[in-house]
Amino acid sequence: MSRTATIIKERDAAVNQDAPAQYGLSSPVLPLIASDVGYLANGQRLIDRVSFTLRPGPCTMILGPNGAGKSLLLRLCHGLIEPSHGSITWRGQSPARAHRWLAMAFQKPVLLRRSAAANLDYALAVKGVPRRSRRPRVAEALEHAGLAHLANRPARVLSSGEQQRLAIARAWVTQPKVLLLDEPTANLDPIATHAIEMLIQAIHSAGTCIIMSTHDLAQARRLSDEVLFLHKGRLLEHTPAEEFFECPRTEQAAAFIAGELFY
Repeated sequence: MSRTATIIKERDAAVNQDAPAQYGLSSPVLPLIASDVGYLANGQRLIDRVSFTLRPGPCTMILGPNGAGKSLLLRLCHGLIEPSHGSITWRGQSPARAHRWLAMAFQKPVLLRRSAAANLDYALAVKGVPRRSRRPRVAEALEHAGLAHLANRPARVLSSGEQQRLAIARAWVTQPKVLLLDEPTANLDPIATHAIEMLIQAIHSAGTCIIMSTHDLAQARRLSDEVLFLHKGRLLEHTPAEEFFECPRTEQAAAFIAGELFY
């Protein structure tokens, strides 16, 4: 386990003695159960009768072509929007009630017009963390994200890769049990992508479950333990990652992996 993952795990154990161990047997927020979830907009069915269960442990990757509904499904799970029908529950709770355990970082980070450190401090303040406790947690998160030397720099002048790492650090600093990531390395170069993947792996290794969408198949192979494959708003496969890539069950998944166009 990396030094980053070790420190994160020790911190979580100190903060909450009842927290599950790495990939623990229990979780205050999992399983996530989606049951016959649908979402309509302007009369168009964008998510169509999607059902699945996610349990503690695996890093779950949501894959599919553009327009498949990946980002939309993440937003539904996080509770940013409500399904038109069906239900989403986190260990029997609605997303609104489970929100304290969840955090999300988006493809395009929305950062405040203040320093990198102040962006993290604000996230903790919103969570009600006392001022005296915020500074060390901010410093620790920035260090793990490789941004300690940029703590006082305005967040919006950072590079794209640095901004994305800051957004992930801002989500992580609130100590979520589940971190949802919407294509966090889209349009980034290989060096920036590698840095973000290392941060994601460290957070996951420490026991935080990751649910992430990506368009990058190589990245999905590197990071995922299980795959949700969407096509035209429908869930066609929910399988272990190795099985998905080596022996896809559907024609659409096979074509997607091969890089072929399909309709």
